[in-house]
Amino acid sequence: MDRTGDDARPADARPSDAPTGATDDDRNETFVERMDRNWAELLQELRVTQTGAQILTGFLLTLPFQARFSDLDAYQQDVFLVLVLLAVLATILIVAPVSLHRLLFRRRLKPQLVDAGHWFARAGLAALALVLTGATMLLFDVVLTRTAGIVAGGAVLLTIVVAWLVLPHVIAQRADPDGDDRTV
Repeated sequence: MDRTGDDARPADARPSDAPTGATDDDRNETFVERMDRNWAELLQELRVTQTGAQILTGFLLTLPFQARFSDLDAYQQDVFLVLVLLAVLATILIVAPVSLHRLLFRRRLKPQLVDAGHWFARAGLAALALVLTGATMLLFDVVLTRTAGIVAGGAVLLTIVVAWLVLPHVIAQRADPDGDDRTV
């Protein structure tokens, strides 16, 4: 087979999209080994999110068959339907790298697979964040009040933004360029 993609590069080469001045860490791995490791790490992350997204989707799909579901007002039913679509979307996006891998298996396209898997994982996490936010909002709306639902949903969304976006950015900004995880 023809070697295509970035996996044909020499061990010391960087991907074309690497930032100027980027330095390699102390792993002493070839580009192909790095792509294999990146793929394995991505799969480990996806295993956690796939299970959670699939359970959440399955749970949402059972709700209309509960006796109290007919008590929901139009707003709550609309929120529920949006949540079902978002949960299905999150599941599709988080499972997509598996399908990509099956279709691209043995084609020596690991860098492209890692890049696409990374994009799908991020998009799936965004959809999952919306489902978690909306599910909390709906639950508090049904159990307490619409205002409580909006406040609870906002609190969940804020927590997700801080934990999933702000904190990693702060950690990256504080990282020592010599590889030390913290600066003093």
